[in-house]
Amino acid sequence: MSLRKIKNPWVGTEGYNCFVCSPNNPIGLHLPFYEDGDYIVTKFKPTHDYESWQNTLHGGIQALLIDETAGWVVCRKLQTNGVTSKMDMQYLKPVSTLLDEITVRAKITKMMRNVAFIEAEILNEDNEVLTRANLVYFCTPQFKLKPGDFPGCELED
Repeated sequence: MSLRKIKNPWVGTEGYNCFVCSPNNPIGLHLPFYEDGDYIVTKFKPTHDYESWQNTLHGGIQALLIDETAGWVVCRKLQTNGVTSKMDMQYLKPVSTLLDEITVRAKITKMMRNVAFIEAEILNEDNEVLTRANLVYFCTPQFKLKPGDFPGCELED
């Protein structure tokens, strides 16, 4: 695995307060994202603050992590904005809040015009897939982007 950190293109943008990736959201997760070949990846420490049942990461938090990672796939790989149209979650095994870290990764599996089909997973420390999702994203075609619509999404040096 060769993780290359992605620059957060919205840092410094007025009103940017994403719960997952904004470094300035006081109650946010402040997650960085990385590129690893075809995948976009983030790491997360599940804690009791995000439980549904005892020692189990809430399914909604899992969906949040997967959806955000898929959004970063669109930004980095397609260099445009996109919105989630559909997300089909498969909760295969409980995600324990006792784990030191989980990995969330996503990649594009197919493109049809401006529609991206994305597969995402949550893995434990042994690379066992705990949650899987298939997402459909509507993406803004590059030719429709106006100045200021999308700042670009590059890797850090």
